Amino acid sequence: MADAKKTEADAVVAPPKKSKSKWILFAAIGLLLLGGGGAAAFFMLKKPPAAEGAESAAAPAKKKVDPSAPPVFYKFDKPFTVKLATEQQDAYLQAEVQLKLLDATGTEVIKQNEPELKHKVTLLLMGRKASMLSSSEGVQKLANELRDTINKVVSPVPAAKEKPAEKTVEKAAEKTADGASAKPPEKPEPAESADPSAVVQSVLFSSFIIQ
Repeated sequence: MADAKKTEADAVVAPPKKSKSKWILFAAIGLLLLGGGGAAAFFMLKKPPAAEGAESAAAPAKKKVDPSAPPVFYKFDKPFTVKLATEQQDAYLQAEVQLKLLDATGTEVIKQNEPELKHKVTLLLMGRKASMLSSSEGVQKLANELRDTINKVVSPVPAAKEKPAEKTVEKAAEKTADGASAKPPEKPEPAESADPSAVVQSVLFSSFIIQ
């Protein structure tokens, strides 16, 4: 009887053994939580392919020019013949003008705008005096001005991006405080070389005759 009572007491006092299945269940839940959080972070940080493609499409692609490619030239069909600005006596200029282009795509752009280009070039030549074209420096300055004039026609710059100096020159009719017309500021010198992305890189004279 004593042994039987002792066995019953041990059964009552001894704590129940924990089931291994419960520990396995808790461990599985923890792993699922950790795994779920990591997966959520992965999908939140990873950009969808469509969004990445849209960003790359929005970024403007810079035009790459192959330095080993042969140069492209465009020659106006007829020489320009103009009467120069009057000095002591009348003088005439006959010049064959060629354009060195950035690449072959510029040829079509020049052809599309050729009537306006011829008009602009003629007006610019007529504004010169023979004395201004008596040196190589004067002729090169004329070529640089022709280059910039043509580039403004074939690839105009938006008004918001115009240089302050250019805007100042265009305000020649601005009045002073006393009501008199302000003296127009001097036009800035053209750059020695064109912008690397400009359609026309330089203007060349095949012939240049003043009579």
